[in-house]
Amino acid sequence: MLKRVIEFLITTAFTAAICLLLRVAYVANEPKIGYIVPEFSVYIVGIIIGIVFFFVFAHMISNLILNKMDSVESRLVKMSLKELLASVFGVFIGLAIANLIGIAISGFGIIGTSITVLLNITFGFMGFRVASRKKDEIVGLGGLIEGSKVKGSVSGKAKIFDTSVIIDGRILDLLKTGFIEGKIIIPNFVLEELRHIADSSDSLKRNRGRRGLDILNEIQKQTTVNVEIVDFSTKEQLEVDSKLLKMAQKIDAFVVTNDFNLNKVAEFQGVKVLNINELSNAIKPVVLPGEDMQVTVIKAGKEHGQGIAYLNDGTMIVVEGGSKFTGETINVIVTSVLQTAAGRMIFTKKKD
Repeated sequence: MLKRVIEFLITTAFTAAICLLLRVAYVANEPKIGYIVPEFSVYIVGIIIGIVFFFVFAHMISNLILNKMDSVESRLVKMSLKELLASVFGVFIGLAIANLIGIAISGFGIIGTSITVLLNITFGFMGFRVASRKKDEIVGLGGLIEGSKVKGSVSGKAKIFDTSVIIDGRILDLLKTGFIEGKIIIPNFVLEELRHIADSSDSLKRNRGRRGLDILNEIQKQTTVNVEIVDFSTKEQLEVDSKLLKMAQKIDAFVVTNDFNLNKVAEFQGVKVLNINELSNAIKPVVLPGEDMQVTVIKAGKEHGQGIAYLNDGTMIVVEGGSKFTGETINVIVTSVLQTAAGRMIFTKKKD
């Protein structure tokens, strides 16, 4: 039914336009053809052309319009109420700006009208895109104006989790502390990679994949953070890391990872990365040369006579001449601290 209505409206508009054009042409040439061609024949020809258009082209154009409507409807249905309200607000602001500019050029006839229409389309689309990216801030601002917190609203940029940080598991404890703000996004291709790893024939990979899926389920169940699984695809065939960075650029989000190589590539492309390993190193207790420590020597080091011990957070301690104290708990003095990309190493010697 809707298709027929669209076909009828398209055909009616097309027929009216053709009749108008033929009427203009007839009036311009009436002194030459007026005594041969009667005026009503213009409308008959226009109607005939309209009928031909209806049977030949109207159904194709209506199919294109319906397909586009379905695409827009699917996108709107997938949007949350917050995203929809923010998008409508953005379009409204864009149209308001376009019409304010259009007032200044409205006196230039059809040219001014055409420019105003173009401005409305451009600014309306820009308002929609900007509001879609800034929806969290817009909703948060609305909550401040009302003097109360909007239920379920979050502040801060969205965070996209990669596969490594989900499998690592520390992100779950970090989310529980409340230090991570903003919406958590799990891309569909990351979920697919986790599923693929969990189905691997290699037992180690299989266990890592299943651990990642368990962590993801815990994130959705035990935290108050808004978690969304988002479909994202590109025309070109890209690896998971490349898709992550492209997605982060498109929606203006942070990438959360503990992959050192991904971190470097993201810095090169201008994508902000939150690295769990860097956070872990940053919050470790500060140890200064000259401080006393009590450690248990676990094993001998690579260099002759060195002993190796560890702090509770996993920091490696190198004890000079400590290999002979393997298995013993001794008091040591810190001599130096070395910070590397892989972590921190503390060099010590036995306290006299």
